Amino acid sequence: MNDVTEALIVIDVQNDFCPGGALAVEGGDEIIPRINRLMQEVPVVVLTQDWHPEEHSSFAALHGQAPFSQIDMPYGPQTLWPSHCVWGSKGAEFHPHLDIDPADLVIRKGFRPQIDSYSAFFENDHKTPTGLAGYLRERGITDLTLVGLALDFCVAWSAIDAVKLGFNVRVLEGACRAIDLGGSLAAARAAMIDAGVALEV
Repeated sequence: MNDVTEALIVIDVQNDFCPGGALAVEGGDEIIPRINRLMQEVPVVVLTQDWHPEEHSSFAALHGQAPFSQIDMPYGPQTLWPSHCVWGSKGAEFHPHLDIDPADLVIRKGFRPQIDSYSAFFENDHKTPTGLAGYLRERGITDLTLVGLALDFCVAWSAIDAVKLGFNVRVLEGACRAIDLGGSLAAARAAMIDAGVALEV
């Protein structure tokens, strides 16, 4: 009988989101030692990896616009990002200090050229699944702990989707870092609390 019910979801701890990367999150590498310890304490570990083609529709360069501006896409508003986590590139690799050996599964997201993917569970249309929910349910997982980058985008969207899918979810804010783009951190925290995500240090 399966008595494993908890999983750790480590969101996008990749070179491009850490200092020196194309879309660096301040202090992004500071959380890695704690995440490595957590991976030894939780029975199931899933890593997510942002994984974009060179001509991804969320890249500002493709539209000739400034990074962090917004456009409307068929699935809703889209922030335009500096080109980052291009598949096969050094920037897309996991940070070298992240211990990837304990991972049971790596979920790659954002590989469809015409749609961005913040959440570990769905593309940004909120309909196209990554397959992660099915995997966790097959493993008998009910409780999720989320950590990683960035708190106000991929971590928050993943946490909110996980609650909607029926999981018990906590986010360890001390094991995350945020971009905080135009108040995005405060908005994301409020949205997570409203959805029923437990925010812990």
